[in-house]
Amino acid sequence: MQSYQKKHRISDETRRRLEEIVGASAVLTSEAKKFERYGKDQVADPKYAHMPDLVVLPRTTDEVAAVMKVANQERIPVTPRGAGSGLSGGAVPIEGGICLSLERMNSIIEIDTDNLVAVVEPGVITHEFDTALAPYGLFFAGYPMSEEFCSIGGNVAENAGGGRAIKYGVTGNYVLGLEVVTPQGEVFQVGGKRLKDVTGYDLRHLLVGSEGTLAIITKVIIRLMPRPTHRVSLVALYRSVSEAIAVIPAIMIKGRVTPTSVEFMDRICLHESCKMLKETLPYQQADAMLLLEADGNDEASVARDAVKLEQIAGEYNPVTVLRAETPEESERFWKIRKQVPWAIRNLSADQSLEDISVPVAAIPDMVEALYALGRKYDTPIPCFGHAADGNLHATPIRNPEHSAEHWQDMLPKLLAEIYRETAHRGGTISGEHGIGHKRNAYLPLVMEAAQIETMRRIKQALDPNDILTPGKILPVA
Repeated sequence: MQSYQKKHRISDETRRRLEEIVGASAVLTSEAKKFERYGKDQVADPKYAHMPDLVVLPRTTDEVAAVMKVANQERIPVTPRGAGSGLSGGAVPIEGGICLSLERMNSIIEIDTDNLVAVVEPGVITHEFDTALAPYGLFFAGYPMSEEFCSIGGNVAENAGGGRAIKYGVTGNYVLGLEVVTPQGEVFQVGGKRLKDVTGYDLRHLLVGSEGTLAIITKVIIRLMPRPTHRVSLVALYRSVSEAIAVIPAIMIKGRVTPTSVEFMDRICLHESCKMLKETLPYQQADAMLLLEADGNDEASVARDAVKLEQIAGEYNPVTVLRAETPEESERFWKIRKQVPWAIRNLSADQSLEDISVPVAAIPDMVEALYALGRKYDTPIPCFGHAADGNLHATPIRNPEHSAEHWQDMLPKLLAEIYRETAHRGGTISGEHGIGHKRNAYLPLVMEAAQIETMRRIKQALDPNDILTPGKILPVA
């Protein structure tokens, strides 16, 4: 595979060509206000950040295609970016070059109620999309937990999941079609406003979750679902993690209920989040919390599911089980869960938010393994996540008794052990956050060499000059 120089400099002439394509005001240099935000995402460790040489903000597909033709001709690396809400460094231009920000491509082109689909540009913020769908009684069911500030294009690029994936699945389940621009500047569409399509190779599912390494998404055709009219949320507090975790298989097997959500928080996550929110729940008596939810369009059916959830949660020695009686109270419960990442970050800026995914039955054993590793490395590992689908956000944070140098030396060893324990239980290193350049070195721990090589060949076939989002997903050769 050909390569460019890592210290590639973009000439003044090239910059002028880009300005002719998108307009001078849409090409930003390092002197621009807030330029530094384009060199990082939500990964806490600054070592994963890197500044681009230029930021280019196209408004149309044709502009994206023209930019890519220039970049491919001159071997300039291009890293597409949505809202910068990622947690793997995927949108960080680690080789410099062009950060292609799609924030101006933010139109909801169509809401087609006859076919129950929408056509949107990649820069649409997920929450704003949901707000636009509400008057039609529809919603995008694959949205992630960061819906207030993430973008649709980023959701698709990462195949993002979220707190309601156990019932509704992830973003890719709802992507019917894509318009994309190739690294060479060609434009084509895969899929469309149709539910069934086995014509040719399934490029749609290849591109969903490819983290911007194979093509740039410029339009998304999204399948819509009827918006649930009834929702019931419950909080259950437990004196031990084992009691809380034991509830999960009981709900699915004994209760025969498919809940909308089963969110788990351990002691650190629960206590720190509640303290930040000045919460009055009796959390001081608990070492774990479950947030349970049922929804649907039949009030009686949702009420029956809620009763089953409450009964089963009550069979495992809870401190308390509380049911939200109003939408406001439900939002109060969800705030506790959504506050967790910020509460952990408040404890320490030195942290590593992980995204392991294991079979559901392996969750109890995996949680115990995480705590054992925490003791071995003398490092707290707060744990929370989407427990009913096996996706756990184990988050090592620096012990304040240890130096920053000790932390940087120790962390790769700890992460390798976490990933090995995950693989041993049939799991993998990312369920929804992606690989980016934060986790690509660990891919061989969970993936056979032949599979990695097959992915290299796909990348080489579609991007022979290796200009699009270089250095991501695949381990550095």
